[in-house]
Amino acid sequence: MIPIAKPYLTEEEAQAAYDTILTGWITQGPKVQEFEEKFAAYTMAKYAVAVSNCTTALHLSMIVAGVGVGDEVICPSMSYIATANAIKYVGATPVFAEVQPETYNLDPVDAERKITDKTKAILVVHQIGLPADIDAFKGLCERYNLKIIEDAACAAGSAYKENKIGFHSELVCFSFHPRKVISTGDGGMITTNREDYYTRLKLLRQHGMSVNDRVRHESNKVIFEDHVEVGYNYRMTDIQAAVGIKQLEKLDWIVSERRKIAAAYNEAFKDIDFILLPIEKEGYFSNYQSYSIYLKKECPLDRNSLMQELLDKGIASRRGIMTSHRETAYRNIQKDINLPISEDLQDNSIILPLYVPMKEEEIAYVVDTFLNILVPKAIIL
Repeated sequence: MIPIAKPYLTEEEAQAAYDTILTGWITQGPKVQEFEEKFAAYTMAKYAVAVSNCTTALHLSMIVAGVGVGDEVICPSMSYIATANAIKYVGATPVFAEVQPETYNLDPVDAERKITDKTKAILVVHQIGLPADIDAFKGLCERYNLKIIEDAACAAGSAYKENKIGFHSELVCFSFHPRKVISTGDGGMITTNREDYYTRLKLLRQHGMSVNDRVRHESNKVIFEDHVEVGYNYRMTDIQAAVGIKQLEKLDWIVSERRKIAAAYNEAFKDIDFILLPIEKEGYFSNYQSYSIYLKKECPLDRNSLMQELLDKGIASRRGIMTSHRETAYRNIQKDINLPISEDLQDNSIILPLYVPMKEEEIAYVVDTFLNILVPKAIIL
């Protein structure tokens, strides 16, 4: 079986975790601080705050951005449900806007149509690693006095106009889930250039504690902490951070390898006229967290049948990115919703295997199998 994805973890990450365990410091501590500092340097952000996962990163970002009960936040429905959930966590309402068919990213034009006097923020998703049009959304937010938050769960290592994702906005949230480009088992990170956000994010992730465990442990004086506001237990462990440090060292190489695989797919499939391949406009640099193909109406096989035939031949695939408004939890959030592009993309796109290291024979097998399933059928039709 060729899987849809798998994390690139080596003996170096295992050794880093082992060494950290032997120090006796396994909760949030010096390795977390080191990971934060190195991640901030990598993205060229002033600060980075490590948390337990990207969903908690989004939740805390909503809080520090001032989003609350009665507010509306514009976001794509075509995203993993955590995007919308983080808005609901603070009592706000997700307002689903349309995406652009060629990028799967939020459409600035439709997002502007959805702005009301209740709109507090726009939550921009860099879908499957391809950056959204950050400048367009920053312009919208400045014009309407809104906050911008980036859901960069899939975008570690991606870049927009030559700067890494994490650099551009006040709040950018990353995931280190095993399906992402680098992994800490699970985990998340928030980058910010605002010191006040940085200070409060660190408070909120650790129960609002005024002095963290590391500071108390390293002090030569007795220190008593205060819990200055109601916070959360959203901490990353030092074991995870030790793995993350090693993963971060390899991130650019991993992205380079992923882009080679995507390029091989693009070359192999470029002449098939009934599919649409991923695009990457000038100024946009994708880490290819996933490789998604859209099947046009002329495609001789429907998406689900194609997935089954691939699976029968030992190749895993996934359906197109979910649309949250069609999930049971969100069907009554927004009445008379009309997102035909998002729904069409979900129903007619397929994600193919892409991981590092992916052997040449594995890439060739996916390509040959995909072509052998579709092209003969197209010739017959």
